[in-house]
Amino acid sequence: MAEVIELNADTFEKEVINSELPVLVDCWASWCQPCLIVAPIVEEVADLYQGKVKFCKLNVDESRDIAVRYGIMSIPTLLIFKGGKVVDQIIGAVPKEIISEKLDNVL
Repeated sequence: MAEVIELNADTFEKEVINSELPVLVDCWASWCQPCLIVAPIVEEVADLYQGKVKFCKLNVDESRDIAVRYGIMSIPTLLIFKGGKVVDQIIGAVPKEIISEKLDNVL
């Protein structure tokens, strides 16, 4: 099973901005029902892209400054980074095929 890294203000730059691989960041909160629905889908996609894409989770309640910096207005939001920049995003709970299609476009 692929690792999904928990992010915070101390690890965000190292794990996301400076990553050599593209990174999918799952922006979520514990009280968000759609976030709880999309989490296992993200884990499933992480297994499919292991070694090609890094997968991370960002709790927006615990890391508000990062959420504000990237304009997270609703959750779940999946941000896709490449070369330290956001290159795509997905808002809402979506099936794994949508996530895979977006990742394939980045790869």
